[in-house]
Parts: sequence; structure tokens; C-alpha cells
Amino acid sequence: MAKQHLRYKCQQCGRTTHREMGKCPQCGEWNTMMAEMVTETIRKANKSIPSNTLPSSQPKPINEIVAATTDRLSLPNDEFARVLGGGIVPGSMVLIGGDPGIGKSTLMLQVAASMASNKLPVLYVSGEESAHQVKMRATRLEDWSQSDANHLYLLTETNLAKIVEHILSIKAKLVIIDSIQTITSDDLDSSPGSITQVSNCTTILTQLAKMSGIAIFLVGHVTKEGSIAGPRVLEHTVDTVLYLEGDLHHVYRLLRGVKNRFGPTSEVGIFEMKRSGMIEVKNPSATFLSERQANVPGSAITVTMEGTRPLLVEVQALASTSTFGKPRRTPNGVDFNRLLLVTAVLTRRLNYRLADQDVFVNIVGGLQIQEPAADLAIAGAIASSVKDQPLIPDTVLIGEIGLSGEL
Repeated sequence: MAKQHLRYKCQQCGRTTHREMGKCPQCGEWNTMMAEMVTETIRKANKSIPSNTLPSSQPKPINEIVAATTDRLSLPNDEFARVLGGGIVPGSMVLIGGDPGIGKSTLMLQVAASMASNKLPVLYVSGEESAHQVKMRATRLEDWSQSDANHLYLLTETNLAKIVEHILSIKAKLVIIDSIQTITSDDLDSSPGSITQVSNCTTILTQLAKMSGIAIFLVGHVTKEGSIAGPRVLEHTVDTVLYLEGDLHHVYRLLRGVKNRFGPTSEVGIFEMKRSGMIEVKNPSATFLSERQANVPGSAITVTMEGTRPLLVEVQALASTSTFGKPRRTPNGVDFNRLLLVTAVLTRRLNYRLADQDVFVNIVGGLQIQEPAADLAIAGAIASSVKDQPLIPDTVLIGEIGLSGEL
């Protein structure tokens, strides 16, 4: 039996120590040093995958290397292609994260179906669902009817060596692994989803992608803080990191890029979750304002930047007499401190009596607004609700409010 010993590894940077610490000595994060049992097999280099399986690389003088522009794999989904920078780069590693139930697997299954329609072999690896469950979910997708099922392969496997073997056997051009936290390597004795397993499996898959020119998508779980579960080195290893955001109680989803080596990180894709899958929203402003009622007190329109696109969104506010000693300030979609600032300016500079009023602010569609330019719309919606008078029709409010009341 292999000899085991205990060590502590940082979940953020991967630093290891032989004694317990509250603070990582390398990255400075607190409470990230987790204990794990290490065996001698960890020091052996990937014996579960034969050395002749992966293509080899030889050093070359840089003058002999041709800097050719690689053609991207086209995607019928314009919103997804926008976030990636125009399409899928062969040999790239893409990590997509999001809350449970937000639609990551649905979106990835649609991408697989659309790529198969281009006669390209696609492998979808599921470590969380059975083949029957994935097929049942796939048949209700809109992209499924347009796909070529003969080029879309489904594999329910969690063993890394077997996954690599199947990838090479079918000569896949695109691989989707759902999820990376379920994949394990025989070289490691740690449990699935551990720091060591996630780091090791991602490194091997990255080597496979770079050497073979296979684009690989990894679906990742997120923690309660909203970051992708696993070591921080996971996000550093991949080429692109995407987050699928949205409110589970609303139908709209935002695909946001936070890292992209092959394109801009400022682009955002907008989708609507329906029974037939994630439907791209061509005109977000018209969609968000389609059900807005005219001449209603407490409603204002503002412009927010999502990526490089300006979006028209509705800000709703409601002020009512408080039944408690301390009035409440309840925001949904805006920063709580920003709401406190706006209400304080309205009270102090414009003499609005909000000391005994509960103030509720909501951004329609489940969007999250971070930019200060929405201050004026928030103030206008609150003032409209207090006075019970609608704002002038077709008015758009944009501007940051200072503490002295200036714009």
C-alpha cells in the first residue's frame, strides 16, 4: 500500500505546506488552506495516460515558425460568438461557470448541436447525468432539429484516461466536459472535485487541446461567493473564462466574458431561457421595455452599458409609509449603498421626506446595474413614486449624482 501523508493546499493559488495555516503565505487569502491526503502515486506523472497518446512537441527556432491566422469555427449563435470574439478558436480552452440551474448545460448542449450541424465531430462528456437524461433534454432544444446527430457523440464517463482515448478515437473537433469537478485521474487518490484532481485534469486536457488543435469547453461549478469552484490556477490555465449570470426567477441570462486571450473581454451575450433552450435576444432594449406601462408613477428609463452595447432598461421604485421604526431600503438589481446615497441626496438637497418611507427599487428583467450613471433614473423613479406623478413620456435619465446634488 502506498505511503500517505497529510498536507495543506491553498484553494486559490495552489501553494502547499506541511502545517496548518489560517492565511496562505503566497496569495495572502484567509481560510483557504485545506487539508488533503497525499500518496506516492501523486508524484508519478500521468501513468493512466500512455505517453504516446498525446502528440509531442519539438523546440524550433522562432524564425521558422509561421505566424498563421487560425480560422475560427463559426457558430450560428451570434450572441455566443460575440462573447468569444467571433467564433471558437481551435485548440482553445474555455471555462464557463454559473449558478446551479442557470442554464450552463443547456447552453453547452446547444453549442454542441449547432457545431454538429456543420459536419464536425463533437463529443459531449457528461459526468452528472445519464445518457438517457441528456438525450431527453437535447430533443426539446431548438438547435436539435437542425443538428446532424451522426456527428454529435455523447459519453457518460468521469475517468480522464478513457475520455482522452475517446476524444482521439473519434477525432473530435470540439469537446464539452460537463463538469470538470466530476472528472478524476487514476494517478490521484483524492476525491472528485478536489483541488488536486481539478488542477491535474485541467492541465492534461489543456495539453491535449494545444497539441491536437481540439477546442475544449469545461463547465465549472461556482461557490456561494460566485467564483468558480476549485483552485484559482484553473482560471489562469484556460484561455477564456465565461460566466452565465441571471436571476433564476427571470427568463433573461447574460453571458459575460471575464478573460479572453483571443478576443475582447467587454462583450456580453444576452439570452432568454425558454422550454426550447437559450434563445438569443437580438434587440435587448426592445425586449426589456416591451411590457412597460406608460404614464405610471415610479418608473424611469435609463441606459446601461453591457459590454460594448448600450441597453435601455426600466427602473421601478415604490415609496410607502413605513410601519416600523426604521424605514427600509430594498434594492433589486442596484447596489445597496448606491440606493442609500441617492435617497440621502433626495432628502437633504431636494427636501423629499423619506425618513418615514420604505423605498423599494427594482431593475426590470433581473439585470444588475453597477454603473453610477443610473443614479438619476433611480432618483427620478423614487421622486415620481413619492409625488405619485409619472415622468414625462419618452424621457431617458442618465447621470451620476454627487453628494452636493450636482450631476
